Amino acid sequence: MERTLALGPLALPWSMLLLMLAWLLGSLLHEGLARRRGLGAGMHHSWLMLLAILLAARVGYVLAFAREYAAAPWGVLDVRDGGWSPWWGLSMAISYLLFLWASTNRWRATVSVGTLAALALWGSGWLWLHQGPPAGVEPPATALADLPDWQGDALDGSVLALSALKGQPVVLNFWATWCPPCRREMPVLLQASREQPQVRFLWINQGEDKFKAGRYAQQQGLPAGSVLLDADSTLSHGLGLRALPTTLFYDAQGRLVAARVGELSAATLAERLRLATAGR
Repeated sequence: MERTLALGPLALPWSMLLLMLAWLLGSLLHEGLARRRGLGAGMHHSWLMLLAILLAARVGYVLAFAREYAAAPWGVLDVRDGGWSPWWGLSMAISYLLFLWASTNRWRATVSVGTLAALALWGSGWLWLHQGPPAGVEPPATALADLPDWQGDALDGSVLALSALKGQPVVLNFWATWCPPCRREMPVLLQASREQPQVRFLWINQGEDKFKAGRYAQQQGLPAGSVLLDADSTLSHGLGLRALPTTLFYDAQGRLVAARVGELSAATLAERLRLATAGR
């Protein structure tokens, strides 16, 4: 489940912050030890390993969702979608160390110490993030195990209660017309809703009136019965959501299984839909 650190209007993913902290620790330790041993800082290894890990993690993710990226190849370069494979990155780190030892590189010991320290920090942080919402983390939505007890007015005039949707996977997308990432991801969500009719997709507009939300929804071809109005942002405030777009994924039992703060690509959407539809 993705967790973010809220800094005013910004929502930063803890996973990326954790990686940067781990890299900083490992780099400082490696370079400090290298200087003490008279080897020189060896800073190039700090940067080379980071770049190699990021590249491997991205390649692994792209290969896992090759079909989605094939439909939009330029998306491979757009790393804002958060598509990374940590196990590919870990494999690259191990491979890098093995290469240094096999080539008897003079920095092999200091790089190894720094890498092990970074991995220890990253591993403990990963466990910490997955045990529950840490202090300062803002999506309280992750603390809600079930579909919220909320009902909203749809653009077609109907009233829909979220709790009544248990029995099928549900995707809640929180958006607004003034939000550029919301607009960019809209076609991806709409296409997925057409390809996976067993999943209920709902677009919950934040803080706007029926006319403004309805006009934009009509332009985008969104089904009127699936666009709900949260004019006073009661639902998003109750969930503790701070950033748009935010998308929540629930399985057929109504349990929250994934969340995405920020723009979705076809690949990152497919990844989370797998979690929501698992077991069906």
